[in-house]
Amino acid sequence: MCFRISRRLLTAVWYLLVGLSVISAPWARAQTPDLAEKSHRAKELMDSGKPADAVPIYRELVGAVPGNPGLIMDLGLALDMSGNKTEAIRQYQAALKIDSSLFPALLLLGTAYLDVGQPAKAIDPLERSLKLQPDSSDAQETLSEALMASGRTEEAVHRFQDLSATDPNNPKVWYGLGVCYERLAQQNFDELARIASGSAYWLDLVAESRLQNKQDYSAFYFYRQALAKMPGLRGVHAAIAAVYKDAGHDDWAALEEQKERALPAPDCSVEKIECDFQAGKLRDVADSTAKTAPAYYWRTRAYNQLALDAYVRLGQLPPSLESHELKAKIASGRRQFAEAAKEWKQALELSPGNTYVEKQLGIALYKSGDVADARALFEGLLKLQPDAPDLNFYLGDTLLHAQKPQEALPFLQKALLRQPALLPAQEAIGLAYMQTDQAAKAIPHLKAALPIDEDGSLHYQLARAYQITGEKELASAMLREYQEKQQTQQKENAEVEKQVALTPPE
Repeated sequence: MCFRISRRLLTAVWYLLVGLSVISAPWARAQTPDLAEKSHRAKELMDSGKPADAVPIYRELVGAVPGNPGLIMDLGLALDMSGNKTEAIRQYQAALKIDSSLFPALLLLGTAYLDVGQPAKAIDPLERSLKLQPDSSDAQETLSEALMASGRTEEAVHRFQDLSATDPNNPKVWYGLGVCYERLAQQNFDELARIASGSAYWLDLVAESRLQNKQDYSAFYFYRQALAKMPGLRGVHAAIAAVYKDAGHDDWAALEEQKERALPAPDCSVEKIECDFQAGKLRDVADSTAKTAPAYYWRTRAYNQLALDAYVRLGQLPPSLESHELKAKIASGRRQFAEAAKEWKQALELSPGNTYVEKQLGIALYKSGDVADARALFEGLLKLQPDAPDLNFYLGDTLLHAQKPQEALPFLQKALLRQPALLPAQEAIGLAYMQTDQAAKAIPHLKAALPIDEDGSLHYQLARAYQITGEKELASAMLREYQEKQQTQQKENAEVEKQVALTPPE
């Protein structure tokens, strides 16, 4: 998610503090000429976009005038704007211990917690800030984001819905609303899978998701399976007709459309939830509480449609960070990583220095094979977060793909030190050890990564490692497993090709 406090908001709070004289009034009359000059210099640096240079000056001022919440706020804001979120949090907390009614400190404390990945901690200061200023759109928006990031999706939905009425031109609102609806759709689908996995309802939704990701033939297979179990399930023949049309089989599509028209209308006295959906009463469908397979099915479809409607509204606004993130997410879902990278680059142009966007751009470049640019981004991000396991893994694996296994090893080792269960890192470090002639060190890592071995290549590498270290029996056993996995994979591929073949209407 791209919800991170913007430089716009930080700058706005800075000028708010200046305008309210929070940063200077209590101690201005007593300050020495030297302190006055330092205060003026720090303000100039903040105004010119050089917050890191202002930090040491504000530290001096806080030391010279202890206990002043305004100066402590200044220091926190300078740290925040220069990227040191953790230290900024400590300063905001210190200012609030002196004056618990400082609205800017509460707002920025909440947003800083959101920035460092602790959204649950953000909720309390944001709720307190809204008690002080109930009409603050920044506080309302950030609280909605914190609730969403904390998994309190239904609460976040209600807040985003309110914001969509009062701030309809805010792209964050529509993006947040869309994400919340998607999550609620997923929750309902998960419940459907729990009570009726393999049912026609479940199969239809799986097919719909494949269709959205341009996997038409796979969608066709699941739609046909759904019809086999429930021939009267409305909408499926129409969906198959759309697949046929995309494939150029208009004659087949016409037959499916005819079958769809021949289905009877739902009996609204019995199938009210379906009637509400067909009538566009999506909120009514979403608010239903029945725990049956049809109810979970229609709620999933309603939430999916509500999410789509929110994203359409987002697309009608001027280009924004959020609209580019949505397009990048769609492209990644279709494994079009180069296209996703283009969207992240445009997002970064709108939000320079946004570390979240830089990370997502790096991942997209990494997955698209653009090793050089991905490496540069991960190296820059690691300067800010040197112990982040995911960043260390991505940089290490990027170096591995660049045929630099020796350089990759320190980063992969750090990633596993922080997160031993990161199986892609176990795989990468195992391969790096093999490429640097350290088979004995590779073995435990390759063994740990076997659960994610989809094509058998790790079994083969482990067999090689056992051969090199003289463990012939283990090497033979692993080689047999590799061959069995290859044969199974070939059979599965052949079966999948057979299943997804586009066939005429039955």
